[in-house]
Amino acid sequence: MKLVSDPAIADKIRKMNQRVRWQDPAIVERGIDQTRIVLDDNRSGDREFSFLVVGDSGSGSHHGHNPQRKVAELMLPHHDESRFMLHTGDVIYLVGSSEYYHQNFINPYREFLVGGEHPKRIAYDQMVFKLPILPIPGNHDYYNLPIIFGLVSLTTLPIRRLLKSKLDIDVGLHGSGRGDAYAKAFLDYLKAFKLPGDLGHHLDEHYTEKTDTGRCLSYQPGRFTRLPNRYYTFRYGGIDFFALDSNTFNDPLPLASTKQGDVDRQILQKRREDLQQENQQIMETIAKLNPDNPSEADQLDDLHQKLTQIEEIIVDIDKQLAADKTTTVTDIEQLEWLKLRLIESWNNKEVRGRIIYFHHPPYVTEATKWLQGQTFAIRSRLRNVLNAVAKTVGDASQGRPLVDLVLNGHAHCLEHIQTVETGGADSGVNWIVCGGSGYSLRRQRTEGADLVEEDKLIARSHLFIGRNGQGSQKRRPYSCLRIDVKDGNPPKFIVRPLVAEWYQRRWGHPEIEPFTI
Repeated sequence: MKLVSDPAIADKIRKMNQRVRWQDPAIVERGIDQTRIVLDDNRSGDREFSFLVVGDSGSGSHHGHNPQRKVAELMLPHHDESRFMLHTGDVIYLVGSSEYYHQNFINPYREFLVGGEHPKRIAYDQMVFKLPILPIPGNHDYYNLPIIFGLVSLTTLPIRRLLKSKLDIDVGLHGSGRGDAYAKAFLDYLKAFKLPGDLGHHLDEHYTEKTDTGRCLSYQPGRFTRLPNRYYTFRYGGIDFFALDSNTFNDPLPLASTKQGDVDRQILQKRREDLQQENQQIMETIAKLNPDNPSEADQLDDLHQKLTQIEEIIVDIDKQLAADKTTTVTDIEQLEWLKLRLIESWNNKEVRGRIIYFHHPPYVTEATKWLQGQTFAIRSRLRNVLNAVAKTVGDASQGRPLVDLVLNGHAHCLEHIQTVETGGADSGVNWIVCGGSGYSLRRQRTEGADLVEEDKLIARSHLFIGRNGQGSQKRRPYSCLRIDVKDGNPPKFIVRPLVAEWYQRRWGHPEIEPFTI
């Protein structure tokens, strides 16, 4: 039985537009830019500042230990020195349900929230952040439960016990509502305003910042901490940040209509069948293990990781098998927005750097993600956008990469990759995957650190922190980042990995050397 279902891209776009009342007449007539925020902390002009990064954090306990809470504790000493936290997606596992926001977000990050001393009193759709938390949605934040699974979950106690006590899979009675829980938790949910005049009053109160693209939302730490849209931009310290929703441009490219395409399809179908059989075998093994036995608890954690890994691979295979020229959907509007905003950024002398963050990594060597159809789709579409920007910007970039840094999640690890000559405008870019902040960790692929495209080296991994070792020597290093932005044009970024490692049922804190970009 499939644990998750992934809504169609067109549904994701349509539903999110409804929730923020995209281009409502009251918004248009006020000249409001729904893709921009200003962080109203009276310090956004500082050219040296620090920020935190987490991703794929949204898990609860792992049989007696809570990785996400440990990562939150790693960040607490840096709270007062950091201006905001970027979250690279998958805020709530397994299916983005509102039922799990207390356990999987509010309680672990309680010191970051207003009223966090009493986390149980905080409603998931009423959160206010002391330190700005600026997320983008991950695939799990959009997932739904198949209806039959919800009914079984409700009516069959043995299955509930299997899922909860044996696997710690955070599955309730429903999923995300096609991203509705995420939208209510983090976005300015304008759909809630029903009475005449209420929307206008709200817009006049909170969309007060004046920018070169129109009025926009004022994000006020400790008071009003909502985002205007599923993708957005903000400027801080002369750095333009672009937050994207990669869930709507990650459909795999269609398989070729050739004999080789038919062979590829058969290979995918066979792999899917094998994965389903493996899934069944894992469930049978789980039923025999005792979570109260420490050694078996660790084995359960490994099987949990394997089960969700298989589910993600099946979702990717299903996307590849379903892709064709008539049904593949790409969020052209968002990609065009990114292209135009990057061009505007390069034409603005006040801007000295650019950072993009979104969920699905275009470049990664984590074993389960590097070869996925979605990975190649994101790479192709982002490269096309940057190629178009390069064509317009021309010599203005003076040989610099068009983007200084790209931050991603989705792959459950911490990794620093740099592209070399890709044949496109994504050459020479630094990519950091920060997706090891609480959920089950993954290993690096056995093929090594170099990524090749058409027999040509295109990228090299310089750092990989993920699951490693075997048996009693297995290590699980969970991670997050502190990034210090230095003055200068171009700016320098000092990247400080923060790690909490679960090893032999104890926590350790290995020191990882900072590196400079």
